[in-house]
Amino acid sequence: MQHLNQLVLYAFIMLIAGIGIPIMGALSGGLGSKLQSPALAAVILFVVGFILSIAFLFFVEGLPKEIPKTIIPIQYYFGGVFIVLYTLSITWVGPKFGIGNAVSFVLLGQLISMSVIDHFGLMGALTYPITIQRLAGLILMAAGVFLVVKRF
Repeated sequence: MQHLNQLVLYAFIMLIAGIGIPIMGALSGGLGSKLQSPALAAVILFVVGFILSIAFLFFVEGLPKEIPKTIIPIQYYFGGVFIVLYTLSITWVGPKFGIGNAVSFVLLGQLISMSVIDHFGLMGALTYPITIQRLAGLILMAAGVFLVVKRF
């Protein structure tokens, strides 16, 4: 039962994070438009995010007792590149393409990427093979994205 409760909690947290993506896109795009600079908006957003991350570290997790002695492969730091890519792209493209359209394609990209990562167990992820059922789901999601967006 405890395991099921954890799974429900994890699903709920990720649902809230997913709800936040279009909200973040709309707010980021609006900030970029008002400042007339998607890059400046991204910098401001990263400063706010940095401050909140530091607060979370101090008040929720606490400072680490010691620095890990393991060498962390450099590719694990590239997550920051994708944070910048998403933030700059949604801030620049969202107001021109529509937040719903932009996030729909982000969702499709996430589904394709997560399927490949899961199938091959890339970057230490749990392995879940792409089955005919999963492939059919991806195709249906792709069709859904194209039905949802307004400009196509």
